[in-house]
Amino acid sequence: MLDVLGLEPDDERVYRALLGQPNSTAVTLSDQLALTPPQVDSTLSRLVAWGLVIRSADEQFTAAPPAMALGALISQRRDGLRAAEHALVTFAEEHRAAMTPSSIVDLIEVVTGVDAIRHRYLQVQQAARTQVRTFITAPFIALPPEENTAEPMALGRGVRFRAVLDRAVLAEPGIIGDAIDSLRNGVQLRVADELPMKLMLADAELGLVPLATTPAGEPGAVLLHRSGLLDAMDTLFETVWRTAHPLELSATVEEAETTVELGAEGPTNLDRRLLALLLAGVTDLTAATQLGLSPRTLHRRLRRLMDIAGVRTRMQLGGHAVRHGWTEAQAPKWT
Repeated sequence: MLDVLGLEPDDERVYRALLGQPNSTAVTLSDQLALTPPQVDSTLSRLVAWGLVIRSADEQFTAAPPAMALGALISQRRDGLRAAEHALVTFAEEHRAAMTPSSIVDLIEVVTGVDAIRHRYLQVQQAARTQVRTFITAPFIALPPEENTAEPMALGRGVRFRAVLDRAVLAEPGIIGDAIDSLRNGVQLRVADELPMKLMLADAELGLVPLATTPAGEPGAVLLHRSGLLDAMDTLFETVWRTAHPLELSATVEEAETTVELGAEGPTNLDRRLLALLLAGVTDLTAATQLGLSPRTLHRRLRRLMDIAGVRTRMQLGGHAVRHGWTEAQAPKWT
C-alpha cells in the first residue's frame, strides 16, 4: 500500500506493527514479524531516518502519528511529481526542437500487435496535459472502454476528454453503462452516423491511429508526432465534432421498469435515456436491448411521452424533448 511512497514491504510491516504496539524493541519485532534481527535493524534505521518511527534512549521504538509522518512523505512525493511535470514540459520542448528538422520517418512510429497498441493507447492519455480527443468505433480490439485505466487518472489531473462515438458502437453490450460513467466523470460524448477511423489525440502533440490488420493477422497502428499529418487529424476531429449529435444520458442508477407509469407528469430517468438514444439515431431494437426493455414496452413508453407532449409523430416528440430539456439528467426527488 505504501510502496508508492518509496517504502519496502518490510518497512510497512514494521511501521504497522508499531502502530499497534508502541515502545517495542527490535527483538520483539523480530519475533512478532518472523524477520531476522539484521532485517529489523535496517528497516528501523530507514523508518527513523524518514521520521516514521521514534527511537527512545533505551532502544524502544514507537510509530510517529500517521497524519504527520505519512502526510510529510506524501507532500514530498507530490512536490517531486510537480517537479517531474515541469521537467516533462522542458523535455517535450527539447524533443520538439530536435524533431523539427527530422525526416518523416522520425515523425511516425509503426506499432504492431494488441499488447503494443494497448501500451501506446494508455501512454498517449498519460502524456496529455490539457485534452484528449477520440473517435470510438467497434470492435474494441486493443482495449475495451471499461479497461481504460488511464482515462480516470487523466481526468483527475484536469485533462478534458471529448469523444465521438460511431452510432454502431451504441449497440455494443454494456456501452450505455460505460457512457453514463464517462458522462458522470466529465467526459463529453457525441454520436456520428459513421466515423472514418479510430483515433486518439493528446493535445496537439501525439496521435494514435489504428490501421487494418497485417498480413500475419496482427492489428497495427501508427503513432504520430507533431507534423502536418497530425494537424490534419486535429482538423478532422473538430469537423466531425461540430456536426455530431451530443449524447446526454441520465447518470441516475435506475432499474429498468417494465410498466408505464400512468400518473407521472413528465419523463422518468429511463424515459430520458430512451429519448437520448433515439435522438442519437439508435434503432428501436438496440435502444430496447440496451435499456432492458421489450420492444412492446418501448413503444408504449413512446406513446405515453407523445401524449404528454401533445404531439403525433416521433419527429415532433424529438423536437419537444430537445426544447423542454427532456434528455437532460434529473436529480432524484426525495420525499
